Amino acid sequence: MEPAKPHAVCIPVPAQGHINPMLKLAKLLHFKGFHITFVHTDFNYNRCLLSSRGPDSLKGSTSFRFETISDGLPSTNQRGIQDLPALCLKLPVAGLRSFRDLIRRLNDSADVPPVTCIVSDGVLSFTLEVAEEFGISEMVLFTPSACGMLGYVHFEELKDRGYFPLKDESCLTNGYLDTVIDWIPAMKGIRLKDLPTFLRTTNPDDIMFNYNLQSVNNSVKAKAVILNTFDDLEEEFLDAIKTKFPNLYTIGPLHLLHRQLCPETSLNSIESSLWKEDHNCLDWLDKREPKSVLYANYGSLITVTQEQLREFAWGLADSNYPFLWVIRADAVEGGEEILSKEFMEAIKGRGLLVGWCPQEKVLIHPAVGGFLTHCGWNSTLESISEGVPLICWPFFAEQQTNCLFSCTKWGIGMEIDCDIKRGIIEALVKEVMEGEKGKGMREMSQVWKKKAEAATSPGGSSFRNFDRLIKELEQRPIC
Repeated sequence: MEPAKPHAVCIPVPAQGHINPMLKLAKLLHFKGFHITFVHTDFNYNRCLLSSRGPDSLKGSTSFRFETISDGLPSTNQRGIQDLPALCLKLPVAGLRSFRDLIRRLNDSADVPPVTCIVSDGVLSFTLEVAEEFGISEMVLFTPSACGMLGYVHFEELKDRGYFPLKDESCLTNGYLDTVIDWIPAMKGIRLKDLPTFLRTTNPDDIMFNYNLQSVNNSVKAKAVILNTFDDLEEEFLDAIKTKFPNLYTIGPLHLLHRQLCPETSLNSIESSLWKEDHNCLDWLDKREPKSVLYANYGSLITVTQEQLREFAWGLADSNYPFLWVIRADAVEGGEEILSKEFMEAIKGRGLLVGWCPQEKVLIHPAVGGFLTHCGWNSTLESISEGVPLICWPFFAEQQTNCLFSCTKWGIGMEIDCDIKRGIIEALVKEVMEGEKGKGMREMSQVWKKKAEAATSPGGSSFRNFDRLIKELEQRPIC
């Protein structure tokens, strides 16, 4: 009798930027012969995924199935950016209980092989407790960049050295955040404001800071740590991280590795978007000249004020460049419709506004010449992979760190000043699309694109690391 397939349970944080890379990894594992159970929260599965994409998007196959757990929040909670602290309080309790029940049910089921490994998001520490209870090996996937991860790794020392919590609220505005931190390896000259933003609080019991600190510390219990990056891009940061996590696998960019290994499979119809994507924008891009369109998207969580939206809107309009702008329905604080008839008339024929879009397909489109982004790691890495230069407007978490190194070390971005003005937006768009600095950024973007492709091609670092990862995940725990 043939041994049962290895069975990996893959569980991401219930947020778009965490679901995307985990689903790519799950598909790659399935391609390598694993039975996959992919775990969503009840809320995302029922309200977001099924309503936005329909049941066909989650059909899977007999060897790729979906299950759900509770996140502990009431159904009325919108799960927006302001609700993250509540999620961090409730999920470890309700998630632990329902995840334990799920693993027990899977192991008792005659329809699926016994669970042999868990691949969890790095900030879902409760899964490590369940893995230990059942004697199952676990690896964790951290979705930030290596440079962002290095910031989180040093949260403990930032606390010990007195940088957290802030002494008082004035530290947020009096220049204190410009303080240079000279003791973090591979980050010489980094400032407090370039590190993950959760340290910007006067509250020693701040939920988000302590949740991330605890998650990093707990991850040393995992069999290995996986990062969605590649060695050439972040080698110095990776070397520093390995002092805490020596068993480290860099297998990114995951979407390129997926494209390389399994371009045509029965699972391609399985998608992860929590919003309904507007594919008509691709037809609109088909009618544009190469490298002529600016793509603007602030990600899945960020909200902007009405004044910021107005300044962004007129900055894009005044640049006179064609643009594709993603504006989520919940992206504006207050929710009022403020894009005037005057604005819509000014952009007629050269501006397209959509609620959500298939970003990978947009960035690979030849018409796209620049990307105005919040610098989330998925967006940054997808831009690097397609050779698209960035206009950076970081908002929270490690986006500031990604912005810093995009604009300096990697040479592919320019940062928007915190004081959003339409004239600044207009000037940056023109510089990226036609200026000398923009030309240099475009050239560097092409350099990194080739390196990303090499890393995920046969013989490349991420390709080889993924093969090593598979061998380690296939090892059965010794009872």
